[in-house]
Order: sequence, then structure tokens, then C-alpha cells
Amino acid sequence: MSDNVRPLVRPPIRRDTIVHSVVGHTFDVFVREIGTWWPMVPYSIGQEKVVAATVEPHLGGRVYETWADGSEATWGHVIAWEPPGVFGMTWELLPAVTDVELRFTALGPAVTRVELEQRGWDRLTTEELAAASTVAGGYAAGWARVLDSLQCAAEGA
Repeated sequence: MSDNVRPLVRPPIRRDTIVHSVVGHTFDVFVREIGTWWPMVPYSIGQEKVVAATVEPHLGGRVYETWADGSEATWGHVIAWEPPGVFGMTWELLPAVTDVELRFTALGPAVTRVELEQRGWDRLTTEELAAASTVAGGYAAGWARVLDSLQCAAEGA
């Protein structure tokens, strides 16, 4: 590799939201109740067929969806498990695996900041990245909608 050539570095997607709920509850809603609030259409593999989504709450645990016929489709695996502050997973729904990390920070007695970062975009080819950008409005818009849904669920709205 020439000194003038640098490897491609693509910045992570970052999104955050403020949730009016205690940090432990917000974390629990994310990992234990994900199947009740996650917008399966359009942000799942099975779409209308999905009846549940599950996070196995430990390092190495699967994050997956279950369909009405009992089939399962894996979204990724837990790579960071530090309740109630950090949750991380691989995101295995792209041609190359990326990583998603959520940080839950108490800002007050019943106020939590949830910060999401998806990184590893440099593992995708230019064509794969372009294709991912067109799915359901792209990942940046998708994560914003997912965090909005989490906020509503954690606040009981």
C-alpha cells in the first residue's frame, strides 16, 4: 500500500434520545420487552410474520425474531452486557457484520439519555453500503424511529 493511500473509514451512525424514566427501567424495556415496542414493519426480517423478538440477556446471547410458524431469524449476538448502562450487539443483517452499542445514562431521578452507535460500516463495499442506505429510509432514519419507539414504551405512552 502506498503512503498516499489510506484505508476507507466511514463514520458510525449516532443517534440519541431522552427518556423520562429511570435508567434501569429504560434498559429493561429495551432488552426484556423489545418484542412489544420494536417497529417490526419495516425493521425486521419477517415483517408481518414476526410474533416476538428476544434478547438473551448475557454475553454471547442471541438477539432474534420469531415468526408465527415458529421459525427464528437471528439479528445478532450480545457483545456488551453491563446492565443498566451498556448493551452491545453484533448486527448481522448486512453483508458484513457491524456493531451496535447503546449507552443508558441517568441524567436525573427519572431522566435517561439513550445513545446509540452503529459502527463497522467500513466492512461493507461501496455497493453494499449504497444498498443499505436505501432500505426503509436508511439506517440513520431507522435507528431514530427505533429510539422513538423505545422512548414511548419506556415512558408508558
